Amino acid sequence: MTKYRWESSPATPLRRWQSGGCGRTGGSGSRLGSQRRLLPSPETDDERALRAIASGEGEIPGIGDLKSRGLVTISEEVRWNISITPKGDEIVRKGLDLRPEIGTLTREQIISGSWREESLRRYSLATPPRRIYPGKIHPYRRILDEVRTLLLEMGFSEFSGNIVQSAFWNFDALFQPQDHPAREMQDTFYLDVTSPLPDGWEKIRDMHEHGGETSSTGWGGRWNPEKARASVLRTHSTALSIQYLAAHPEPPVKAFSLSRVYRRESIDPTHLAEFEQLEGIVMDTDVTFNNLLGFLKEFYHRMGFSDVRFRPAYFPYTEPSVEPEVWVDGLGWVELGGAGIFREEVTAPFGITQPVLAWGLGISRVAMLRLGLSDLRQLYKSDIDWVRSAPSYRRA
Repeated sequence: MTKYRWESSPATPLRRWQSGGCGRTGGSGSRLGSQRRLLPSPETDDERALRAIASGEGEIPGIGDLKSRGLVTISEEVRWNISITPKGDEIVRKGLDLRPEIGTLTREQIISGSWREESLRRYSLATPPRRIYPGKIHPYRRILDEVRTLLLEMGFSEFSGNIVQSAFWNFDALFQPQDHPAREMQDTFYLDVTSPLPDGWEKIRDMHEHGGETSSTGWGGRWNPEKARASVLRTHSTALSIQYLAAHPEPPVKAFSLSRVYRRESIDPTHLAEFEQLEGIVMDTDVTFNNLLGFLKEFYHRMGFSDVRFRPAYFPYTEPSVEPEVWVDGLGWVELGGAGIFREEVTAPFGITQPVLAWGLGISRVAMLRLGLSDLRQLYKSDIDWVRSAPSYRRA
C-alpha cells in the first residue's frame, strides 16, 4: 500500500508527492508502485506580501489589496532620536550648573530682598517672545462702532427701523416715481406680503400726480396705491430717515442711522447683495448746502481721509445733490455715497417747512479703504488669521 504526505517549506512553499513504498506483481516484473514529483506552484501576490510583512521589508507589494480585504492593518508611529551634539558634550565635560533659575520676581522676593540670592534667567533681546492672541472685536465691527461713536460725539442721535419696509416708505414717500427702474424686480427684493398705508397717504398720491399744494407739477399720470402697499427689503436707509422726520416734523433734528440694506446685486469683489449704509439728516432753521458739505468734510477728516471733494450728482429726492469723494493713494478719487437737500416734494406732505440736509454713505467701502482690502466679501468672513493679524489700534 502506498502512503503519501504533504510537505511544505515556509521559505519556499513547494508541493511534493513522495512514495512511501513500492510493490511488484508476479511474472511481469513491472513495478506496481512509482514516485512522482509535481512542479512547484508559482508564488501568489498574497504570499509575497505576507512574506514581506513577516521579514520586515520596506516595500510591500499588494499591501493595499490586503488592507481592503481586512487581512492586515496598518499603524504608524513617530520616533524621536535625540543625541547630544559635540558642543553639548563639551559643556557637559566642563560641568553643569543645575541651580534653578527664575524668570519673574514675586512681590515677596522684592520686599524681602531675597531676589539678590536667586539665579536670574538671562534675558535675550534677540529671542522673540511667544505670540499671544487676545480676544478681538472683528475689524469691520470695530469700524462700525467707531463711526457710531464719532457721530454721537458730533451731537447726533441714533434711530433705527425694520428691515422689511413698504414700498410707500422705501420709494413713494421719497418722491420716487412708480415707474422708476430701481423699483423693478431686477433691483429690489420683493416679499409676498403687503403693508398698510399710513394715515395721510393721499398727500403722497397728490404730490406724485400733480404736485399737491406745492409749486411742483409732480410726475403726472395715475399713482397706484397697490404698488405702494408692496413689501420690500429696504434698499436704502433713507426709508428710515423719512419716517423719523414724519414723526419729528419740528426742528431741530440731528440724527443718523447705521443700517444694513439689501439690493439685487451680482456678488463680486466690489458688490454684495447686503451691506451697511450710514444715513444722516439735519433739519434746523437756516441750515444751508454749505453746512451739508461741512458736516461731510468733518466726518471724513475724522475717519482718516485728509483730501475730500464733492461732485454734482442727481438723486430723485434731493436737490441740489452731490457725491463726496476722498483721495486714496494708489486708487485716486473714490466716490463714497450721495448727499443733498430734501426736495419740497419729500418734506411738504409731512408738514416740514425747514430745509433738511441728508446723506447716505457706504460704510463698507470706507472700511475697505481703511483696512486695505480689495475684496468686499472679506468684511463678512470669520477669517481667524485675518482677525488675528488686523491691528486693534487706529493708524494715524
